[in-house]
Amino acid sequence: MPSTTKPPVVIPADYPLQIAGSPQLERLRDLADIQLYSDLPNSVEVQLERARDAQIVINSRGAMTWPGNVLRQLPQLKMITTCSIGIDSIDVETARDLGIVVSNVPGRTKTVVAEHALALMLAVARRLVFMTSELRAGRWSGMKNSTLNGKTLGVIGTGAIGSETARLGRAIGMQVQAWTFHPTDERAQSLGASFVELDQLLSTSDVVSIHLKLTEESRHLIGRRELALMQPGSFLVNTARGAIVDSDALVDALHSGHLGGAGLDVFDVEPLAADHPILRCDQVVLTPHNADQSPEGMDLLNCGAVDNVLAFLRGSPQNQVN
Repeated sequence: MPSTTKPPVVIPADYPLQIAGSPQLERLRDLADIQLYSDLPNSVEVQLERARDAQIVINSRGAMTWPGNVLRQLPQLKMITTCSIGIDSIDVETARDLGIVVSNVPGRTKTVVAEHALALMLAVARRLVFMTSELRAGRWSGMKNSTLNGKTLGVIGTGAIGSETARLGRAIGMQVQAWTFHPTDERAQSLGASFVELDQLLSTSDVVSIHLKLTEESRHLIGRRELALMQPGSFLVNTARGAIVDSDALVDALHSGHLGGAGLDVFDVEPLAADHPILRCDQVVLTPHNADQSPEGMDLLNCGAVDNVLAFLRGSPQNQVN
């Protein structure tokens, strides 16, 4: 049982391992009783049992979700922090109604994720995965690839990661345009790119890179109509959330040859099923939602989560989203 002198902090599912053994976590040892589980619970009942006495939960992995029916059964819970920017694993509105503070870690890994987005763009444009497979199969293929210098990059979502992706695009000689739900002149000036309407961005960009959070407003924002607007042979990159794109429509656009390729770090259902139709598309580069999972990225996220807990314990919550 947790000590009565320190608030109980529970990490209910650190799988794959992220914060276990982190020096960042050690900063909490003198202030909190920490209980860490290194596997995913196999039922809601086990999840509830793990979090039953927690005042604070560190949700180190998005695979652990916190719907309203779970939160309502945890009367001791006062705060949840993610080890990520995304908060779609938590019913934020119910948490607010219950007085549970929800915090995330915005901005710290912007360079890490933007670098991954750029890597996906380059890998798709240069057909690196496809050509590697051809060589392994003993075929010396002469398939053409694409140069990004001088091409147009359309950035959807201009928060910290989207802005950094725009900067990296300009650094390799791309022309950058952007779209966001709430454009301002000040943001356009800091971004160094013009805001255009979404349809215009889709129809005039050689590469479209998505950097939005998942909300009801952004869910399936890119569907069949939007994919059809994209230029023939253009590329789609998504390091945000899989459900922002209609997966079936994307597969059809790739199979038809309308899109030249896609680089995806996120999927509508994760982990990606072995029979997911996107795996049958040759012109894709796929990574397992690990854009920020370099050692440097994980340390930044772990540091941010621990900082959130420390701020809460001091009575001054930070990065609160509700």
